[in-house]
Amino acid sequence: MIERQLWHPVVAAMHLRDEPVAVTLLGQDVVLWREHGHDGHAGVVHAWADRCPHRGARLSLGRVLHHLHGARLECPYHGWQFAGDTAATQGHHGAPVPVGRCVHVPAAPTFEPPPAHCAQVFDAQEHHGLVWVRLERPDLTQVPASLAQPPGFEPWQDPLWRQLICGPYEVQTSAPRLVENFLDLSHFGFVHEGWLGARTHAQVDTGKVDEGAEGVRAHECKAWQPKGYAGAEEGGWVVYRYDVPHPFAAILRKDATEGDPVSNAIALFIRPDGDDRCTAWFAMATLGDLSDDEELRAFQDTVFAQDRPVVESQQPKRLPLGKDGPIAEVHGPADRMSSAYRRYLVRTGISLGVC
Repeated sequence: MIERQLWHPVVAAMHLRDEPVAVTLLGQDVVLWREHGHDGHAGVVHAWADRCPHRGARLSLGRVLHHLHGARLECPYHGWQFAGDTAATQGHHGAPVPVGRCVHVPAAPTFEPPPAHCAQVFDAQEHHGLVWVRLERPDLTQVPASLAQPPGFEPWQDPLWRQLICGPYEVQTSAPRLVENFLDLSHFGFVHEGWLGARTHAQVDTGKVDEGAEGVRAHECKAWQPKGYAGAEEGGWVVYRYDVPHPFAAILRKDATEGDPVSNAIALFIRPDGDDRCTAWFAMATLGDLSDDEELRAFQDTVFAQDRPVVESQQPKRLPLGKDGPIAEVHGPADRMSSAYRRYLVRTGISLGVC
């Protein structure tokens, strides 16, 4: 299953602090925990199988210990301690031990645990305000090199832009259905009438769509909106750029135009929870927007609340990829980007959430 070799967002980084957090990714129970940082910086994040190798208790019910010899995760059942990712972690003989290795058994304190006494460790890292996990190292003969890291989102790395995480949003549809909704300009005038569009100005320009092994990109996409920017007194055409750098992620850019002091970039990052359900976050980056964080979150919540009943109503919940599947869907001229996205899923070999 190629999805196990990809990076997926699992939780907002700000929600991973002093206590272990349990999540499920692609059917795998995972415990997330964080070491203490230094100088005000967040510490290293860990993602392990949420199961103690001793008697199978959930490690997420345990606690994080900040020991003289490094951070450890303690099992709630018998207190076994497992080593974190720090050079200070040492075994009984003072030598460094691998991440996840049991380093202390309270019931037998002189016992030196062998290598088999180890938690299952997954790759984890932080990007764009989220914790990302992959369950298997990628086989680069199967997975494009561009997917060896979480998808890029350049405005989030620029200190001039303000960054904000919205979500999580739990949705009863597949991750590909939700990505396709994000890429669809032609629903603005109907689902978001009065907000992002108007049914009296439903025509859109899909711009130029580029496809490649690294994803899909669209330039000069145009839609008419009731207010082209915050200070506008009437509607106007708004220009967007779209990128799909990952099967379950998409990025929208709206750059400042004449009269508009605001640039916006929104990344949709999705954790696939199954063929017909997913959890989503929006990473927002703004330049020149004077709204406070809660106003921006409230706006995103409202827009997503308009999308939710429609995307959850779609049948099948899995995205049909071709005319030879169990259910076929027809396409119109405004569907160029979504059609390119479906072809990208086929090229990548995605099987979760599609049919």
